[in-house]
Amino acid sequence: MPSIPSSSLRTQQHPAICQLADTIETIWQQHLDLSPYPLPAEMGFVEGRLEGEKLTIENRCFQTPEFRKLHLELARVGNTLDILHCVMFPRSDYALPMFGTDLVGGRGQISAAIADLSPTSANHTLPDGYQTALHALPAPHFSQPRELPGWGEIFSEFCLFIRPGSSEEEVAFIQRVADFLTIHCQQARQTQADPSRELENLAGQRNYCTKQQQNDKTRRVLEKAFGVEWAENYMTTVLFDSV
Repeated sequence: MPSIPSSSLRTQQHPAICQLADTIETIWQQHLDLSPYPLPAEMGFVEGRLEGEKLTIENRCFQTPEFRKLHLELARVGNTLDILHCVMFPRSDYALPMFGTDLVGGRGQISAAIADLSPTSANHTLPDGYQTALHALPAPHFSQPRELPGWGEIFSEFCLFIRPGSSEEEVAFIQRVADFLTIHCQQARQTQADPSRELENLAGQRNYCTKQQQNDKTRRVLEKAFGVEWAENYMTTVLFDSV
């Protein structure tokens, strides 16, 4: 299993982002058989300018027997905006949901925190093993729930979207992500490849990626910093690529 190099960017970011990034990578290493993913070299570390501020993006990608791509993106705009974005893309012959989580912070505060295991099945339900494990988790209690975007029908009933109201809620959110991720890795390791489900799985993944590509906030930031063509390429080949 390859060792995961330390990140210089996360040490400059909001502490919750640094902690979540470390948590994600630790759980991946504990539960999955990681190998490098061939991300284009120019996409590993990207720098640009956004309204006079330096924009830095750092991408790390891995693959496993169950997942064609594990993607962890960290981004920072000057001293005003910190972002963590993570998505796990199952291989097409594995009937697994899409794990995704994002943290967005600015000026020392986390403004948005979301995590979900999003179904890819035709009937938009999670596998039974996931349902059992997720229902067994304690009910979450956060003071500032947020409303999902209009394209948010891709998310499951377990989706958590909040603005953390305190450092304690930041810690509780990170723990919730750790729970989701641990369940996901455990369920994936117990799942057998099933080529007969491949078309259904691919359709679910493509729907997830298509909806996520409608995130206008992400697209506008990338277009302002790098141009429309680069932003489209990044959105469709790095952030939300579907096979």
